[in-house]
Amino acid sequence: MGPARTLTDAVLVPEIGQFVAAARVGFQVHFVERAPDMIAIGGALAGDSGQDVMQVDVAAMEADWNRRVRAEVIERILAALAEACGVAVPAPTWWVNLRTVDEGGWGSAGGVTSILALLDSGVFTAERAAAIRAALS
Repeated sequence: MGPARTLTDAVLVPEIGQFVAAARVGFQVHFVERAPDMIAIGGALAGDSGQDVMQVDVAAMEADWNRRVRAEVIERILAALAEACGVAVPAPTWWVNLRTVDEGGWGSAGGVTSILALLDSGVFTAERAAAIRAALS
């Protein structure tokens, strides 16, 4: 499995509560590479320090992103990145940010997309759908 699929599944499973391959279409992974002289850690450019730097920014529709679910997503992404890079553990200079886009603030295909409209799609477990509805009520 390639890194794009692995990273997608790292977010997909905690969000919907199960693995459903058909749900992958609702997730996007964007790869943006920056030159080492465009990243600084502790006041030193990564190119000068030789540090292995990576930052992953996950944007997700507002849902039930409690601390447990957020932690699961972050840990799954870091593990997937380590596997894709062929290392045993993620480097301490790899960061994952998980941010949510407010309900009504996400759109595609000419309109606003709501997670509430997706809850009856059959990909969410009943437990996750109920938790998301409760979090957004």
